[in-house]
Amino acid sequence: MKNISILTLTIVILTSCDLSKYKISKEYDLSTTFEKSNGQETGTYQEVIDFYTQLDDAYTSIEMKEVGTTDSGKPLHLVIYNPESNFDWNSIHKDKTVLLINNGIHPGESDGIDATMMMLRDFAQDSLKAPKNTVIATIPIYNVGGSLTRNSTSRTNQNGPKEYGFRGNARNYDLNRDFIKMDSKNAFAFAEVFHQINPDVFIDNHVSNGADYQYTLTHLLTQHDKLGGPLGKYLKEDFMIQLEDSLAVKGLPITPYVNVFNEVPEKGFSQFLDNPRYSTGYTTLWNTLGLMIETHMLKPYSQRVESTYELMITCIDIIENSEGRIKKLRTENQKYVEDSNFYPINYTVNKDTLTTIDFKGYEAENLKSEVTQLPRLKYNKNKPFNKEVSYYDYFQAQDSISIPKAYVIPQGWWPIKDRLLANQIEFQILEKDSLIEVETYRIKDFETLSNPYEGHYLHKNTSVTASVNNIKFRKGDLIVPTHQAGMRYLLETLEPSAVDSFFNWNFFDSILQQKEGFSPYVFEEVALRFLQENPSVKKAFEAKKTKDKAFRNSWYAQLDWIHKKSPHYEKAHLLYPVFRMLN
Repeated sequence: MKNISILTLTIVILTSCDLSKYKISKEYDLSTTFEKSNGQETGTYQEVIDFYTQLDDAYTSIEMKEVGTTDSGKPLHLVIYNPESNFDWNSIHKDKTVLLINNGIHPGESDGIDATMMMLRDFAQDSLKAPKNTVIATIPIYNVGGSLTRNSTSRTNQNGPKEYGFRGNARNYDLNRDFIKMDSKNAFAFAEVFHQINPDVFIDNHVSNGADYQYTLTHLLTQHDKLGGPLGKYLKEDFMIQLEDSLAVKGLPITPYVNVFNEVPEKGFSQFLDNPRYSTGYTTLWNTLGLMIETHMLKPYSQRVESTYELMITCIDIIENSEGRIKKLRTENQKYVEDSNFYPINYTVNKDTLTTIDFKGYEAENLKSEVTQLPRLKYNKNKPFNKEVSYYDYFQAQDSISIPKAYVIPQGWWPIKDRLLANQIEFQILEKDSLIEVETYRIKDFETLSNPYEGHYLHKNTSVTASVNNIKFRKGDLIVPTHQAGMRYLLETLEPSAVDSFFNWNFFDSILQQKEGFSPYVFEEVALRFLQENPSVKKAFEAKKTKDKAFRNSWYAQLDWIHKKSPHYEKAHLLYPVFRMLN
């Protein structure tokens, strides 16, 4: 890494250089706040944008553009590096592999912000060998609102920099939980970036919380079983091994993300499951190979930034050496999904299969807390160790769903349509009222969190009952075919049992409330007549009273049960308003 305090581009210097690399002749300050402070500080939002503005101004290989807006009111920026100075994505995708780097989703975790600035500058200045097969794009700071809220205290466990941004965005959302639900303008802008450049590889730069250990770097690759197909196999058996081995040669050992809290890693730990709410889980839905970099919070800031720099360079080398293999595997993975009749959902750790890793940690002690007077955990850095540790990185799906030919979504559910459009999902609009045979779901059961989570009371463990019916749909309703680039996105969001479905994120909560009821004193006679006219219902009613004491002792529960069996019960209650076309 070159540490350049001031880059001066003058006519004299340019006469001895390749003039095609430069746009104009003037003076630029392309040293970063990180470098000027000897590795103690990170740039403010404006300093970062000013840096990239100058870099774009100075070099033809760099282009910066604004894409959409964010909750802060400021735009999202995208910076692209291509040594060929070609920024047409249709042309780029013909023979280049595209890497997208996301920084500052949690602005307090600023390592990637500074490392990427220096890396792209060094590429532009030829301090680093220009990639021949790879185009690099970066979002300089994704969480703009959080970056503008500078402080020096909110990252309680973190060792530098002196000041940094805040985790919550301008509306206090954690943006790394927002990729599916898209409550923020940031998420809509990110989707525009993502689908515009269609990256083959995605890196999201973070800093960890959790245990103490010797490593500066940990990797959180997207879960390979969930990614599935030939790309999942390549990620586990090739890409990860190259990454670990190459960094070891550089003297930068790396370990999988240490997924423990207030526990010691040597007891064993599992891989983090990146469901679609997270960045690498979202990118997986388009068969993009995802890597989240987690540097260790307690290591000095300069060490973390320099290690992030080297890790990104290592990834670029792997992409270069793959010579287009990753792009080919993405295509194969899409075909693998589309050729399947069933789609697996809701993954959990497979405890029967594990990987043993050589882990570099610190001995831990249980001491008496001087604060609480109760046992506390303390790591002893004077006692480093190398131990074999159990690592559970195989997952298995708990369920699967049959893949329909298409979904039908009534036009009234426009928030769903907005998100489909943002993710470039293809659909047709019904041109006239139509009677269509579809599979319908009724919500059978679900649980709801008792505390708010990212602006929602999230549902989980959702189950449904299914039946086939002829439903009349109206002109303007949406027909959404599943066999398209966003196939996995559709299945993960529109199937209510999927962990990050739109149902579980409360988009359809209005169907959970019964809109029409009954007055008991009026319904008594109606209920009696209904039971007399429907002996099979009466038989079931008497059986339930016999078996269920609480039901037997509740006059309202009995009348409500009869009401739900009668024609008076509204059809919309618990009817999931997304329908499956099987033929």
